[in-house]
Amino acid sequence: MSRPAKTPYKTTNWHSYNQARRQRGSLTVWFDPSMQWEAAPSGRRGRQQAYSDAAIQACLTIKVLLGLPLRQTTGFVASLLELSGLGWAVPDFSTLSRRQKTLDVTIPYRGSKGAIHLLSRSP
Repeated sequence: MSRPAKTPYKTTNWHSYNQARRQRGSLTVWFDPSMQWEAAPSGRRGRQQAYSDAAIQACLTIKVLLGLPLRQTTGFVASLLELSGLGWAVPDFSTLSRRQKTLDVTIPYRGSKGAIHLLSRSP
C-alpha cells in the first residue's frame, strides 16, 4: 500500500511567518497587587483557610491554560510571584487539589491571533 503524496507548502513571506511563530509562544501574566490573596476569616470554628478563592482560581487557571500538573503549577506560580516582586505565599499542591473539588473554574475559550494576556485579580 502506497502513501499519499505530501502536499507541498511554500512560504513566501518569511518575515511575517517567523514573527507569527514567535508570537505563539508569547504569554503575559499580570497579578493585581490589590488582589485579596489571603483568605478572610470565615467566623466559623476550626482551622481557617489560608488562601482566598481568587488565589486558588488563579493557580488553577494557570494549571488549565498551560496543562501543568499541580506540583509544577505551584512552582510556576511561585516563580511568577517572585518575578513580580509580590511577597505572597503559594498554596501547596494538596491545598490546590482539595480546593479544586469545591471551586468552579470556568475558562471561556476564545481563539487568539495575537499574544495571550492573563490578568489575575480578585472578584
